[in-house]
Amino acid sequence: MNTARRPDTDGLPCMLMRGGTSKGAFFLAEDLPAERPSIDDLLLRVMGSPDERQIDGLGGAHPLTSKVAIVSRSEAPGIDVDYLFLQVGVATAEVADRQTCGNLLAGVGPFAVERGLVQPGEGRTSVTIRLLNTGDVATATFPIRSGAVAYDGDQAIDGVPGTAAPIEIEMTGSGSPLLPTGNTVDDIDGRRVTIVDCGMPVVVLDAADFGLSGDEEPATLEASAALTTSLEAIRLQAGPRMGLGDVAAQTVPKMILVSPPRHGGTLTARAFIPHRVHPAIGVLMAASVAAGARIPGSIAHEIAELSDDRRVTIEHPSGRFDALVRVEDRPGVGAVAASSVTLRTARKIFDGLVFPRPHR
Repeated sequence: MNTARRPDTDGLPCMLMRGGTSKGAFFLAEDLPAERPSIDDLLLRVMGSPDERQIDGLGGAHPLTSKVAIVSRSEAPGIDVDYLFLQVGVATAEVADRQTCGNLLAGVGPFAVERGLVQPGEGRTSVTIRLLNTGDVATATFPIRSGAVAYDGDQAIDGVPGTAAPIEIEMTGSGSPLLPTGNTVDDIDGRRVTIVDCGMPVVVLDAADFGLSGDEEPATLEASAALTTSLEAIRLQAGPRMGLGDVAAQTVPKMILVSPPRHGGTLTARAFIPHRVHPAIGVLMAASVAAGARIPGSIAHEIAELSDDRRVTIEHPSGRFDALVRVEDRPGVGAVAASSVTLRTARKIFDGLVFPRPHR
C-alpha cells in the first residue's frame, strides 16, 4: 500500500462494478494494506458494516451487494491476474474468504484491463485469472473496442435488467474431487444429500423431502424457521465432511434445494447463501449444481430432465441460467468436472475514490 496515502482523509482508489447478478467494490491489492486484519478493518468501514442498512458505506444491505474483489498482477506461470474474493458481513463485522464469487469474477477481466494489468487486443481479449480462494483457474473473454473494454451489448442474463456485452467464463478446476466425500449420496440428519464442489462447495437436497414444491419465492423460504434451522444443521455437519472444518462463521457450503423444471429447463433450484435465499443463482453455485446433475445417482440427477448435449438449464427465482459442464472420471481422483462454461455480463458503475467511515 502507498504509505503516503491516508484512506480516511485522502480516499482509496475503488471501482464499483456489477458482475453477473452481484455488485461489489474492486480494488488493486497494491492500494490496500499488506496485513489481512488491517484490510478487514478498512473494508468494513468502506462497506458500512456492521449495519443492516449499511447506510454509511458502499454496501447495499444484502449479501449480494456487500462484496469485494482484490486483484493483482499474478506471478504464476500462464496466469494474468490473481483474484481474491471477500464477503463482507452486512449486520456483522465479519469478512470471509472461504468461498469465491463467480458473479464478481465476470468483472475481474475488465477491471484488469481498466487498471492496466493486462494490455488488450482489438476485438476480443482473454484474461486468465487465478481464484486465490479456491485455487481454480478461469479464463474470461470479452469484447474490446478502440483499446477499451466494451460494456454495452445485446447479452441478457436473468436477474439483471437490460443487456450488456457478453463475457464468456471458462472454469478449469483445481484438480480436487468433484464429490468431496467420495459418495454420490450421503445421509445427514436423516436427509439424503449430494455434496458437490465444482468451484463452489454446495449441498444439494430434494425440496420434496422438506414438504416443498421447490418453486417457492425466496421470502417464503426464508420465513420458515423450521426449514432454515434444518438446513443450517445439515450445513454445519457437511462442512467438516467436505474438509472445510467448522463452517459456523463461514458462508460455505451453500445449500441448494432442487425440484423438477417448470419451464422447459433441466431442474429448478433455490440457493441458500447460506441463510438468505439467492434471488437468482450464483455462477459457481450453478456450475456445481449442473455438474451434480450430470453424475448418475446424485440427488440432482434423479430429478433432472437432461439433454443430450452438455447444457444444463437451471430455473431460479429470476429466470434461467445455462451452464455447459463436462464431467469425467480420472483414475485416482474420481469424478472431476473438467470444465464449465458460462455467459455473464458486467458493468463499470463508478471509478474514483471511496472514503471509509472513520474509526470510532
